[in-house]
Amino acid sequence: MPIKYQAKIFVTLRSSVLDPAGVAVQSGLKQMEYNNVEQVRIGKYIELTITADSENSARQDLDKICDQMLANPVIENYRFDLTEVESANSEQLTVSS
Repeated sequence: MPIKYQAKIFVTLRSSVLDPAGVAVQSGLKQMEYNNVEQVRIGKYIELTITADSENSARQDLDKICDQMLANPVIENYRFDLTEVESANSEQLTVSS
């Protein structure tokens, strides 16, 4: 029975990769006198819903999706949180009289 999952995906630059957007934000914060902020890194956040037969299958599909589309594995890392939403077969029926 297919299960629907909510995935929250976080993509960030590898620590060895320069992050010019993060440097610009950190510079702007310092100009605004937020001198207590260090090492700003900018990333991407993606939410999607995926249907799979099992959590393991959903995780395997998400790994492929991230590697092939959402992240550049040469310069970026990713991680995701996966939460079961509902069974795909548990649709609500509306009855009108």
